Amino acid sequence: MIIETERLILRKLEETDDERMFLMDSDPEVMKYLEAPVKSKEESMKVIKMIQKQYEENGVGRLAVIEKESGLLIGWCGLKLLKKTINGHVETLDLGYRFIPEFWGKGYAWEAANATLDYGFNELKANTIYAYADSGNTGSKYILTKLGFENTGEFEDSGVKCSWYELKREKYM
Repeated sequence: MIIETERLILRKLEETDDERMFLMDSDPEVMKYLEAPVKSKEESMKVIKMIQKQYEENGVGRLAVIEKESGLLIGWCGLKLLKKTINGHVETLDLGYRFIPEFWGKGYAWEAANATLDYGFNELKANTIYAYADSGNTGSKYILTKLGFENTGEFEDSGVKCSWYELKREKYM
């Protein structure tokens, strides 16, 4: 599975991505609205292996985002099949993304997410794609809104107040 945009290549995560994944996931600013930063490359490798397992079991998972100009992994973006109930939804596609801070504010998250949505609606034939973000994460919420997602409410996930978003196929097209 490879998705290409003007500036990016989205591909399955590989074990050799562990160093760049560690760089991203060990950064407290990146993880501010997420779980605790990872403390070792071994933890990053576990995440990569978990995502690789999702590819096998579900046919989808977060993808490495590679900047064409530098050839570097700058983050990840992709669809994940929700296997546990979140905000009353299960067995639905969830859009997610995460980037290394030096690549924030350059339109990469929107570009990667937009290409991912195109894949989800046109290749996977999804009718609705969901996303959620910590209610305090204004950057992520801005991107979701810019992509056309509708904020349909708030819920708590492990005690954290989150905003829930949905995008229907007919609104994306």
